[in-house]
Amino acid sequence: MLDEINTDCETKMQASTDHMLRDFKTLRTGKVTTSVLDNVKIDYYGTMTSLDQVGSVIATDATTIVVNPWEKNLIASIENAISKANVGATPNNDGEQIKLFFPAMTVEQRQESVKQMKGMGEHAKVSIRNDRKNANDKIKKLEKDKEITADESKTAQDAIQKITDKYSAKIEQILKDKEVEILKV
Repeated sequence: MLDEINTDCETKMQASTDHMLRDFKTLRTGKVTTSVLDNVKIDYYGTMTSLDQVGSVIATDATTIVVNPWEKNLIASIENAISKANVGATPNNDGEQIKLFFPAMTVEQRQESVKQMKGMGEHAKVSIRNDRKNANDKIKKLEKDKEITADESKTAQDAIQKITDKYSAKIEQILKDKEVEILKV
């Protein structure tokens, strides 16, 4: 039973870390990536659909993204959705495709990206602390129901704390590495 709680807790903490890494893909670093458009959705025949489902999205170089819709009648909808998403570039529509030209990042923009990244990291840490609390509550309930002894409960809570410390340190290291990457000119 305790092993199951430990495994479940570690799985949830890994998921929190993975979620943070997915969120990082929406951040702009020195080189533009197509993931800055991941959260842009258009109304495709009544269904909100991501851009990569209605056309090709390609980063042609370090500062340019080209969106080439499969249906040309979607160009206006795509252009409108990108404008509303405020991704840091104005869409240029040539009737066939949409080009986004991203200017080089300023120091202030880099610092803003770092600030957003740290906020994402803090959300991940809060999630990990919640996972720890939930696991410890389950352990305390087992002790209260006399399914485990007080010593087993203490040992199990210590094990949960070690898992928490491991993932907190992992997140801190990821944040440091990402900060260096973003601030590097």
